[in-house]
Amino acid sequence: QVQLVESGGGLVQAGGSLRLSCAASGRTYSIYNLGWFRQAPGKERECVAGINWRSGWTYYEDSVKGRFTISRDNAKNTVYLQMNSLKPEDTAVYYCAADSKFTMTVVTAKDGYDYWGQGTQVTVSS
Repeated sequence: QVQLVESGGGLVQAGGSLRLSCAASGRTYSIYNLGWFRQAPGKERECVAGINWRSGWTYYEDSVKGRFTISRDNAKNTVYLQMNSLKPEDTAVYYCAADSKFTMTVVTAKDGYDYWGQGTQVTVSS
């Protein structure tokens, strides 16, 4: 089992920045993929960024490319999502997810993840 705890959400004005953190515990040695998803009211949960813990490959959804950066601290078993130039449409609950199935690519489908954090609210005001 892997436990994930997100932090760092909040209210920010458009154009501002936030950094989300996701601390993993438990069987962290089994993790292959860590992803950041978001879900706005009435919308599907979507992957905005992901990183393969073994290969270091990353993925970004088109609408966040150039604004969001995913990074990791292996020693702390923590993955971060730096979000810059935030827009009102970035408002959502953000979830961290982890998966332990062998792959060297980045998994972007929510069904591909076995472990989820509780979510953290990000609200961007205009």
